[in-house]
Amino acid sequence: MTDGMTRHDSEAAMPRRRLLQLGLAAVATTGGGMTLAPGAADAALYSLPRHVKLHNLHTGEKIDAEYWVRGQYVPDALHAIDWVLRDHYTDEVRTIHPRLIDFIFHLHTKVGATRPFSIVSAYRSPTTNARLRRNSSGVARNSFHMYGKAVDLRLDGANLTHLCRTARNMRAGGVGFYPRSNFIHCDVGPVRQW
Repeated sequence: MTDGMTRHDSEAAMPRRRLLQLGLAAVATTGGGMTLAPGAADAALYSLPRHVKLHNLHTGEKIDAEYWVRGQYVPDALHAIDWVLRDHYTDEVRTIHPRLIDFIFHLHTKVGATRPFSIVSAYRSPTTNARLRRNSSGVARNSFHMYGKAVDLRLDGANLTHLCRTARNMRAGGVGFYPRSNFIHCDVGPVRQW
C-alpha cells in the first residue's frame, strides 16, 4: 500500500456487507503485508497483534479491526479502516497512513480504553477541507487530514485533558486540544502541540 493513494471508485462504493466482513472481525492474513521495524519503545509490542476500535460519529459505522499480525500490516483490515475514516461529506476514500493507525492504537492502549474512539474527522478531500476552511479559522490550508495523516477524536467517558496529555507525551506527531468542541487532533507530522 502506497502512502497517499486514492482508492478506486469501485472501492469507495464498498457495500456495507463487505465492510462488515472486512472490518468488524478482520482476519489475519499471511504474507504480502507491509512490515514496520520495531523501535526501542515498541519492542514489546512488535510481535503482538494490534487492533483499533473506532466509531465514525457522522456515518454511525463502527470497526474493531486487527490490523497488525506477526509483524505485518493486514491489508484487508487497512482497507476497512480507510473506508470507515473516509471523507463523510463525499465518500471519497484515501489511504490512512499506517503510522496514524499505530498512533491511535498506542494511545488507546496507554489510556487503558475499552470503548472505541469516537471519530469527529479523519480523511478530508481537498474540496471538503477548502469548504471547512472558509467557515473556520481553525482549519489549515494544507491540513494533514487531506493526506490521511490526521484524525480528530474523543473517547466517551474519558477525561479529554488526560487523553490530550497522554497523546502529547507519546511525541508521535502533532496534538491539538479543542475542549470547546470536545475532541483532540492527532497527526503524524512534526512533533508539536497547540
